[in-house]
Amino acid sequence: MRTVIVLLVLAAGGAGGYYYWRQRQAALQQAAVPQVVTAKVERGPLKVSVAANGRVVSNLDVDIKCKASGEIVKLPFDISDTVKKGELMLEVDPVDQKRAVDLADVALASSSAHLASAKQNLVIAEQKLVTDKMRADPNLKSAQAKAERARIKADRLKGALASNAATQEDYDTAETEATQALAERDIAKAQIEELKTEEAGLEVKRQDIKLAEAEVKSDQIALDNAKQRLIETKVMAPMDGVVVSRLVQAGQIIASAVTNVGGGSTVLTLSDLSHIYTLGSMDESLIGDVKLDQPVMVKVDAFPGRRFRGKVVRIATRGVNVSNVVSFEVKIEIVDEKKTMLKPEMTTDIEIIVAQKKEALLVPVEALSRKQDKSYVTVQKDDGTKEERPVEIGASDRVKTEILDGAQEGETLVLKKSGADSRFQGQGRAPNPMQMMGAGGRR
Repeated sequence: MRTVIVLLVLAAGGAGGYYYWRQRQAALQQAAVPQVVTAKVERGPLKVSVAANGRVVSNLDVDIKCKASGEIVKLPFDISDTVKKGELMLEVDPVDQKRAVDLADVALASSSAHLASAKQNLVIAEQKLVTDKMRADPNLKSAQAKAERARIKADRLKGALASNAATQEDYDTAETEATQALAERDIAKAQIEELKTEEAGLEVKRQDIKLAEAEVKSDQIALDNAKQRLIETKVMAPMDGVVVSRLVQAGQIIASAVTNVGGGSTVLTLSDLSHIYTLGSMDESLIGDVKLDQPVMVKVDAFPGRRFRGKVVRIATRGVNVSNVVSFEVKIEIVDEKKTMLKPEMTTDIEIIVAQKKEALLVPVEALSRKQDKSYVTVQKDDGTKEERPVEIGASDRVKTEILDGAQEGETLVLKKSGADSRFQGQGRAPNPMQMMGAGGRR
């Protein structure tokens, strides 16, 4: 009886094993049969974007420095304070500059007095020359007439002396008077020549006036400079903005930004936040998709549930090479009504919308193949036959691709086994997962 039971158990086990083997073989045969995967040509929304990381920057940052050196006596603003253009931002002790203004004022007064004296001396010299001319001409004429009369008289007495009509004493007296008259005439001529010297002296006095005028001008410039240095002890806000840094305190001594070779002390940094931007770093493989005025969505960690609208306003012409990785800077202006929530130096996640359509004719990327730089799809007809058809494609988000021509809505397409057999097969590569998912990638 026991032997019979053992035989029955063995027979049942063998039957079960045979049944399992048959089921296994059937499953393997069914798996070996190619499974055709299809998809419909459908209409739907399409958005193609590229991603990058960036940081928030202001419209303009201005380092506030003082042209004057000295001790800070007023520093009314602190970090995050709003400043209006023209408001006092800094004042240093003006006592030294006031003394410099006083000294320059005294020097100008002295040179002005010197100029006035030089002008008066010229006037006096000109008047004296006129008076001397008025005297010299008549004196010369009188001396010439007197010399002529004296000579005539001497010559007459000489003839009379020869005829004994005059005495020797009379002749000698007449000859002496003639000689004296001639000397007086020469003196009168010399006085005329002296007038030329006086005229030359007038030119010297005119040059003295020019020198005095130059001295006055120089002292005036020195005074203006001293007054300007006094004005520069106060620094006014060059624009509306917000104080983002303050590097000094009241009572601290600072160096001039003009005379110090190191550029002087930075006191405050003022930022213009009327426009907010984010600077993104875009990989060179994606920069070709970016265009000016493209819409942008920006996210920051501080507001995880908020997206800020922006637009591309600048694309760098030259890339930056870091460790053989080339990237291009893209400047994006935040145009969202809540842009004031963003603060400079916040890190941002940037999504640039390359293409966006509310309704497009779409197929999965696995439905596409490439041959000789052309795109094809395989259409499965109602009778089960297949037709390979060329198509014109548009934008793609690496999941769906827009069909511009060659396929109709509702048609059934045969999908390839994998992305390697899709449209990228003809290009010799599959979609780059890092570009689809990582920083600086396509979405």
